[in-house]
Amino acid sequence: MEIGAVAVEWYLAVLKNYAGFSGRARRKEFWMFYLFNLIAVIVLAILDNILGTGFLAVIYLLAVLVPTLAVGTRRLHDTGKSGWLLLLGVVPVANIILLVFCAMEGQPEDNEYGANPKLAPAVA
Repeated sequence: MEIGAVAVEWYLAVLKNYAGFSGRARRKEFWMFYLFNLIAVIVLAILDNILGTGFLAVIYLLAVLVPTLAVGTRRLHDTGKSGWLLLLGVVPVANIILLVFCAMEGQPEDNEYGANPKLAPAVA
């Protein structure tokens, strides 16, 4: 399967669980979602520039706000941290801390947020 198809499947898996703030999310799920979002925002920003509009990328970002918060919360849960740490995102320098937390390996054992998602069947 192509890398693009895998990224789309991970992206769609997050959208299907768009308001699921409980449980855990693997690093792969989190980063594939962000990669697809980055590509979509770049394409929409280019289209905004070509068409002279300024709202396509903004509408998209608003549409994926809840899934983004949900997958971020689940990612923090995988590392054993509270999803409330996402509030650090409003402090510019603290985004580095969130980046480190999201890049960390998840806890291999079950934690208070659920079972290890690596032991569950893969999306692709």
